[in-house]
Amino acid sequence: MEAANMLAKSYQTRAELLLRQYLPADSFVPYTSVIVGILGCKMVYDLSQLISAMNFKSYSTLSNMKRVEWNNRAMSTVHAIFITAMSLYLVFWSGFFGDDRTDGLPVLRSSSLSSSALGISLGYFLTDLAMIFWFYPSLGGIEYVIHHLLSMSALLYAILMREGQIYTFMVLISESTTPGINLRWYLDAAGKKRSKAYVINGVLMFFAWLVARILLFVYLFYHLFSHLDQIEQIKTFGKCLLFGVPCVLSVMNTMWFMKIIKGLVKTLAKRQ
Repeated sequence: MEAANMLAKSYQTRAELLLRQYLPADSFVPYTSVIVGILGCKMVYDLSQLISAMNFKSYSTLSNMKRVEWNNRAMSTVHAIFITAMSLYLVFWSGFFGDDRTDGLPVLRSSSLSSSALGISLGYFLTDLAMIFWFYPSLGGIEYVIHHLLSMSALLYAILMREGQIYTFMVLISESTTPGINLRWYLDAAGKKRSKAYVINGVLMFFAWLVARILLFVYLFYHLFSHLDQIEQIKTFGKCLLFGVPCVLSVMNTMWFMKIIKGLVKTLAKRQ
């Protein structure tokens, strides 16, 4: 276990050195990483158009708006995989936010690597929100707007003030449910709603949502309240975000979870 931690710290150090080499100063990290996130979204969107047109027959039969959503979901899937991997690494694997370290309080800890990951994620949310507004309400209603605005507020604060990043990453782990949601939409768009893959995806999505968006938030609140002495060091607005954003997202996650349960029960009933 100790060897794995040493290896993780070694990789983190290398990543930090690379970032310092290519980014002139820490003040440039937020701006550079946000631009990277936006450009990355554009690249994934364009690649999705190209690859989907060549490899998926159902893509060519979709309406223009459905194609936009198809490519938008490819964008969100890539972001979800990236930010979930980074969040799990930083929160649980690297030990960067561990209580046993002596380089400052965990709730006040940040690095070029963590801030860059958050900046890339902010670039994605900015791009996706712009698309939601441009095609409103085809890509999502008011609940998506609220979700994105809350996420962007927490991300921006964590990047600029370098406080509470551990909790921002905990919340971002919930993005791990996005690929399953998108796969469900793709199967439906491809006319595979009655397939076994659609049912299996629904069951897996139920468990993923339960773990990443329900139980994880229970752990987040437990961690928050067990570190209240450290949170006292955070600015007032930061405290409001730390408690307010997870509370609102928890309510939204619970409401969406109920819809997932109803949809799964309906699908299983049809199969029987």
